[in-house]
Amino acid sequence: MKKILLSLLILGTFVTVKAQFPAGGFGGGAKKPTVFGRVTATILDSVTKQPIDYATVSLINVKDNKSVNGGVTDPKGKLSLQNVAPDTYKLMIGFMGYKTKSISVITTPAKPDQNLGTIYISSTENSLSDVQVQGTKAIIENKIDRMVYNAEADGTNAGGDATDVMRKVPMLSVDANGDVQLRGGAVRVLINGKPSGTMAASVSDALKMIPAEQIKSVEVITSPSAKYDAEGSGGIINIITKKSNAQGVSGSVNTSVGTRQNNGAFNLTAKTGRLSVNTSLGANLAYAQDSRTEFVTNTTYLDGTTNNILQQGVSRWSRDGYNGSLGIDYDFNAYNNISSNVKLNQFSNGGPGSSNYIINNLPATNISNMDMTRSNMDWNVDYKKTTKKEGEEFTISGQLSTGRTPTSFSNILTSAAAPNGIITSSDNTAKNNEYTAQTDYTYPFSKNTILEVGAKGIFRNVKSQYGASERDFDYNQDVAAAYGVIGFDITKKIKFKGGLRAEYTKIDFNTQTSGLEKNDYFNLFPSLIISQTLKKGATVKFSYNRRVQRPSENFLNPFRNESDQFNIMQGNPQLSPELSQNLELGYSTYIKGSVINASIFYRTTGGVIESSISPLVENGITKVLSSYINVGRSETYGLNIFGSYNPKPKWTLMSNFSANTYEVTNTATNISTGTFLNYSLFGRSAYGFGKGYNFELFGVATSARRTYQGKTDPFYFYGASIKKDILKKKGSIGLNTLNPFTKDLHIKTENNSVNAVGNVFQSSNIYYPLRSFGVNFSYSFGKLKFTEKKKIKNDDVKQDQQQGGGVGGGLQQ
Repeated sequence: MKKILLSLLILGTFVTVKAQFPAGGFGGGAKKPTVFGRVTATILDSVTKQPIDYATVSLINVKDNKSVNGGVTDPKGKLSLQNVAPDTYKLMIGFMGYKTKSISVITTPAKPDQNLGTIYISSTENSLSDVQVQGTKAIIENKIDRMVYNAEADGTNAGGDATDVMRKVPMLSVDANGDVQLRGGAVRVLINGKPSGTMAASVSDALKMIPAEQIKSVEVITSPSAKYDAEGSGGIINIITKKSNAQGVSGSVNTSVGTRQNNGAFNLTAKTGRLSVNTSLGANLAYAQDSRTEFVTNTTYLDGTTNNILQQGVSRWSRDGYNGSLGIDYDFNAYNNISSNVKLNQFSNGGPGSSNYIINNLPATNISNMDMTRSNMDWNVDYKKTTKKEGEEFTISGQLSTGRTPTSFSNILTSAAAPNGIITSSDNTAKNNEYTAQTDYTYPFSKNTILEVGAKGIFRNVKSQYGASERDFDYNQDVAAAYGVIGFDITKKIKFKGGLRAEYTKIDFNTQTSGLEKNDYFNLFPSLIISQTLKKGATVKFSYNRRVQRPSENFLNPFRNESDQFNIMQGNPQLSPELSQNLELGYSTYIKGSVINASIFYRTTGGVIESSISPLVENGITKVLSSYINVGRSETYGLNIFGSYNPKPKWTLMSNFSANTYEVTNTATNISTGTFLNYSLFGRSAYGFGKGYNFELFGVATSARRTYQGKTDPFYFYGASIKKDILKKKGSIGLNTLNPFTKDLHIKTENNSVNAVGNVFQSSNIYYPLRSFGVNFSYSFGKLKFTEKKKIKNDDVKQDQQQGGGVGGGLQQ
C-alpha cells in the first residue's frame, strides 16, 4: 500500500509540473526552444579579500548598450544572473566607495553558462591599499527569521564535537546527557536542511558523532512557517556542515588531537561545467575515561515498609564513530537540476563498569559490560525546475533512511546470598526504516507577493527485536501533509507571511503483551509572521504558530535496558503526541556597530512528554523503572537577550541570556508543580592581535532544571583557545582547553515519584570527565563557490531531548 501511495504521489506531481511548465524540460513542442544560461561570479575587495555585500551588477548587451539583466550580490559576494540568452555582453559592477569595473561576457548555445570566478574591485581611496585590516569574523548573525551561529569562526570549538558547539549557540540549552532544548521546549535537529536516521534514535548520541571542525554554522529558527513539518515545540535547529559546490577542485582538512578526544574531517568538491561532485569524511575517537556515579534510592511502600539502595560505581566508557557522504549535482540546462546524496555514519560506545551496593544494609557487588552501536544510511534524490519568471520553482524529492541500533549488556551480581554470582544478559536490535516523498511549488505573483504550496508523505516502521524473535515490537507511523503559505508587503515597512498546514497521522503497533493497537489523528497547524522595519535599521516581529511533537524510537521502544539492573530504562509505545501553541514578540537593532536582539514568548503545550521513575519489585528486590509518560499541560513564559559589542576593532564581546518559566499541571490529578525559573548565560571574548593571532575565552552557566518529578542542579563550564593563521591564511594551527581547572563536570539530579505502589525518592550524582587540552590544525584549498539546493526535510518527530528537558544555507524555506 505504501509503494502504491508513493507512486501515485510522484505520478501526480509529474502531471502537475507538465501542466505548469508545458514549454520547459517536460514539454514536447515541435519548436526547439532557445537555450538560456546563467552568469555567475563572486565579488571581493581587492585589498581585504572580503566579500562585497549588495554590490550592484548590470548585464549590458554590447550591440545596443542596453541593460538586459541585473541584480545585487549576497552576503558572500555571490552573484547569479539567470535566463541569459546567447550573446555578447559586458558586466558592470558598482558599489559606493569603489571604482566601477567592466568584465566581458560571451555566451553561446553550446556554452550558455559562464562562471566568471572571483572578481576583485578596488576602493576609490588610493591610501586604502596600504591599510592592513585585522580582527575577527562575526560569530553571530542576527537575521529577521533566524539567528545564525558561525561555528567555523569560533576557535574554541576545535577538538570538540557537535554537543560542545550546541552549548554555545544563543537560545539553546544542553543538559548533562547532551539533550538539546530551545527556549525550554523540544526541538527538531536537521543537518543541511534534512533529517537523519541517527537523529531518530537519539539526538544526543548523533551530535557526538559530528566533529566540531566539520560544522560551518548552526541556524536557530524559532518561528517556522507552515511550509515546515510541524514538529518541534521550541523550533528548529539546522546544522550546516562544511561542504560546497565549486568550480574546479577545492576542499579542506581539519584535525585535532587532545586528552579527551581526537577528531578528523575531510571535505572535497570537484566541479566541471554542469556536473558537481562532493564528498566528506569525518571520524572521532574519545579515550576511555572513568565516569563516576552515585545513586541513593529510598522507597516507602503503602504498608509502611521501606527499601534503601546505595550505589557507587565507575564506568570506563570509550566512544568512536565516523560519518561520510557522497553527493552528485547536475544541471541539465538553466532550468532543470537533479541532485543525489548518500550519507553513512556509525557510532559506538560502551565499556566495562563496576558498582558496589548496600541493599537494606547488605553489601553486594556488580561487574557490568555494555556495548551500543548506531549505524545509519540516508539517501535522497531531488529534482528542481525553475522558469524565466524569477522566483518560480517546482521541486520533487524522495528520501530513504535506514537505521540499526544493536545493544547488548551483561551483569554479574555477587552478594552473601549469591556468592557465585547471578549472571544476567540481554541484547536488542532496533530497526528504523523511513520512506518519504515530497513536492513543493513556489509562485511569485509579484516581487513582494509569493505563494508556496506543497504536499508530503512519510512512511515509518520501527521494529525492536529481542533474541530470536523478530516481532516483539512492530510500530508503523504514516503521515500525509499539505500546506499553503502566502507572503506579501502590507506597506513598504510592514511584511506579512501566513499559512496553514494540514497533517493526518495513522499509527498501528504490535507488542507481545497488548497485541495490535491503532491511533489515528488529524491536525491543523496555522502560522503567521508580521515584521516591521523601524528607523536606523531596527526591526520588530510578531509570530504565532501551532506545533506537534511525536515520540520517536527511544521514547517508544519497550526493550528493557538493564545494563544497570537496579535502574532499568524502557520506552512506552502508548505515548500520545504533544501539541503546542507559540506566541513571540521580537526586537533587534544596531547601535554604533553593536547588535542587540531581544524577544519574549509564551507557549502552552498539551500532552507534555517527560521521563518518569517508578518503583518496581522483582524477586523481592526493589528496582527503579525509568520510562516516558504524557504528564499533562504546561504553560511557559520566557525571554531571550543577545548582544554583541566591539570595544575596539580587534576586540569582540558577546553575551546571551535565556530564561523561561516551568510549570506542568497533571491532567489526571489536576496537581501543578508550581512555577519555577530556568535560565542559562553564555559569554565570549575574542581578540585579534594582528599577524594572524586570535585569542578567545568563553563560559556557560545554567540554572537548576525542573521536571515534573524533580530537578537537576546548576552547572557551568568554560574554555579558551589561541589560533594562528598560517600558509597565507589558508591554514591555521591552535591550542584549546576546556575546564582546565576543574577535572569533572558534577551533575546532581533528584527525582521523587508517588504512585499506587508507594513513594520512591532517587538522588544521583554523575562526575563526567570534561577537562581537556588539545592541538588542532586546519587547511583549505581551492576557490569555494557555495550553491544551495532544495532538499527534503522530515522534522515531525520528537527526539531523545528530554527536557532535563531562518533560514539559509542548506535549509530552504
